Amino acid sequence: MAQSWRMTRTASRPARPFDSASLERAALDYAARYATTRAKLAAYLRRKLRERGWEGAGAPPVDALVARFAERGYVDDRAFAAARTDALLRRGYGRQRIGTALRAAGIDAETAGELGEHIDAEAEAAALRFARRKRIGPFAVGPADPALKRRWIAAMARAGHPMALVLKMLDAGIDEIEFET
Repeated sequence: MAQSWRMTRTASRPARPFDSASLERAALDYAARYATTRAKLAAYLRRKLRERGWEGAGAPPVDALVARFAERGYVDDRAFAAARTDALLRRGYGRQRIGTALRAAGIDAETAGELGEHIDAEAEAAALRFARRKRIGPFAVGPADPALKRRWIAAMARAGHPMALVLKMLDAGIDEIEFET
């Protein structure tokens, strides 16, 4: 027998199906708690509807609800994309990895494309941050053999940096790098 003091009350009773008011409440709670996109909010609501069901007449108004939230400013794809881009640049990721992350979050190509100039301006600094964090190239502790250099190149490529930038950075010495203040 399970320990009754650990069991929550809702575990014994199934959750009620959504109606339009409870669906809107769930969407508002999600949007208030998490920075999200229109696509992620719609996916969340559809998943919750699969789990709990729909009590209202007709199909659940997921798309209309998401559009209303975007119109009110509760969900802003451009702001989400800019914040996610800045966060990934600070962690040292490159254009390709950032584009993949934005597509996974449901950001359309047009919105992601607007950030391309900003990403390109920060590409070298992001590559240096990644190299410093991973102790790659000029930030390495000791000399690198060819196998280690191949691993560094692979790590930088997985981080989304273009090969020309990776090779330029690996060939640079610590004296040649300009650090940001």
